[in-house]
Amino acid sequence: MELPPRLYHWLVRPGWFTKKFISKVIGQDLNFDNKKVLDFGCGIGSSCFMFTPKNYLGIDPDHRRINYARYLYPNYHFKTIKGKKLNTPDNTFDYILIIAVLHHIKSEELPGIMHEFHRVLKPDGNIIVMEPCFYPGNYLNNFLMDLFDRGNYIRNADDYLQMFYLHNFRINNVKRIKKLFYNEVLFSAAPDSS
Repeated sequence: MELPPRLYHWLVRPGWFTKKFISKVIGQDLNFDNKKVLDFGCGIGSSCFMFTPKNYLGIDPDHRRINYARYLYPNYHFKTIKGKKLNTPDNTFDYILIIAVLHHIKSEELPGIMHEFHRVLKPDGNIIVMEPCFYPGNYLNNFLMDLFDRGNYIRNADDYLQMFYLHNFRINNVKRIKKLFYNEVLFSAAPDSS
């Protein structure tokens, strides 16, 4: 069952949770000052507060979540997208933020999306990825994630990394994170020009 945006905000992504588990982990090593950020799959915009409104664009295919994000964060920019096209100019963004989105996307759809990431990311830009993943031998967490998460395509950490390698990105700074009963992988990926 998909929660309506307001319930999702209260139960799954309240502000304190984003600050404690996402902003703290992502923001500790990165400086987003004067950097253009695309929040891919932004949902209700929970992560936008980490960035300045003029440099932020949140996109999501769910117009209800985008409308709720606009309500919660009226100074920020949000767009509903359809299909694989991001409808933004080439070489626009310093960062693309992907938080708990890829495990909702079929593998067959990824090549087109990866192509768009290459197109809209500046040559020296980075993609920041935080995704739930299965850890070998961590049976209880794997079971609970599989039971409660709506994403049908939770992968193991190596599968996420391979996904970016195969589409000409180099991987940096891989970290394993445990968040409540979720196992997650956090890494950055940059266009590989070699």
